[in-house]
Amino acid sequence: MTKRAIVREPKPVLHQAAKEVLPRAISSKRVKKIISDLSDTLRASEDGIGIAAPQIGVSLRIFVTSEEALTLGTKNKDVKPLVSDKKKEWRHFVFINPKLLKASRKKFDDSEGCLSVPHVFGTVPRAEKVKVAAYDERGKKFERGAAGLFARLLQHEMDHLDGHLFLEKARETHRVEKEKV
Repeated sequence: MTKRAIVREPKPVLHQAAKEVLPRAISSKRVKKIISDLSDTLRASEDGIGIAAPQIGVSLRIFVTSEEALTLGTKNKDVKPLVSDKKKEWRHFVFINPKLLKASRKKFDDSEGCLSVPHVFGTVPRAEKVKVAAYDERGKKFERGAAGLFARLLQHEMDHLDGHLFLEKARETHRVEKEKV
């Protein structure tokens, strides 16, 4: 397990457009290591559900999301996680060179936070539904539709790859200090 330090605002790598991964490089040891490090770092985070390569100091168009985002915030009590709900045992999805194919005109405001901007949350308008094309960790191209929190997560992580933080889109922000237990 290689947990990396999470790069925090105002580091320049968070404000630069990340470079595309060459399709032939997806199977390289370097890219596999970056994906593994992203996954390990996400698992080690207290409350993250997604992380992009720039957040570990790597300016490449790669991010990893947690399957946990598919069940958080759902109103359907019958939705069950695909794995144990113990923290951080969730499966991760890899997105390499993602492109937004469609975004619904209907937007919704919700609170967002970011591992690179700890203890700060903001109300951000996002498309309710999106469709994304990307490559997976095996270099296979895929398309994925998403709604609700998972759609918000994909948009948030894609913003990281374009050098933008949620703070730039937030209508209002507030700081939340962690409770001492």
